[in-house]
Amino acid sequence: MITLKNIRKTFGSHLVLKGIDLHVEKGEVVSILGPSGSGKTTFLRCINFLEKADEGQVSIGGLSIDCKKIKRQEVLNLRQKTAMVFQQYNLFKHKTVLENIMEGLVVVHKVPKDVAKQQALVVLEKVGLVEKANVYPSQLSGGQQQRVGIARALALNPEVILFDEPTSALDPELVGEVLQVIRTIAKEGITMVIVTHEMQFAKEVSNKVIFMDDGQVVEQGTPFELFSSPKQDRTKQFFKRLISEPDVSTIYEQTI
Repeated sequence: MITLKNIRKTFGSHLVLKGIDLHVEKGEVVSILGPSGSGKTTFLRCINFLEKADEGQVSIGGLSIDCKKIKRQEVLNLRQKTAMVFQQYNLFKHKTVLENIMEGLVVVHKVPKDVAKQQALVVLEKVGLVEKANVYPSQLSGGQQQRVGIARALALNPEVILFDEPTSALDPELVGEVLQVIRTIAKEGITMVIVTHEMQFAKEVSNKVIFMDDGQVVEQGTPFELFSSPKQDRTKQFFKRLISEPDVSTIYEQTI
């Protein structure tokens, strides 16, 4: 489904991504963890070319792009296979919730407005906000706005949804409602790559966990492998609080 090979990215003289490889199977949920500044968000944005990697290869659903020989139409074709949920929601303030969700369907996918409206209402029902269809983003809580962002991504029927720390901008009491929506989506078998700092959530929802540091993948494996018995010293250090518990495997089992 998704394969990235030797992804390298430099900002000025700073090498941010140092040759990262990643493979995601169809229907997998992959969480990317790591300290601030490790390159997680940059790597995620390289998947759909919101950031252009300096070199490497990106493949999604049979379409492959050499980052050194990028063509605009190839990027547009690849982006139609993905949808992004951003940290800061990125909703149009002057459009209603319904119009925000319809926008990509009508403008990018050329879906007739009446059809787009019905699709938008379906996904709003899925995220529990159909009653907010005709209000504006300013009338919503942060958690509700992020759920609209998730609905907008779902409406596009993408092959993969990319989440860039979807709860980082939320007040603590609003985090749960957003994570619950993502859990529901995960059960539907939608391929997802999630950059997150929510460790318990990553353990619960992921098929695979990637730990990044200093622009590299330090370690990857199942949630149980990384949270209960990481192999690399840097991973152990990062998860020190969790692995110092008396019985981490029991804690893990209680979350699934």
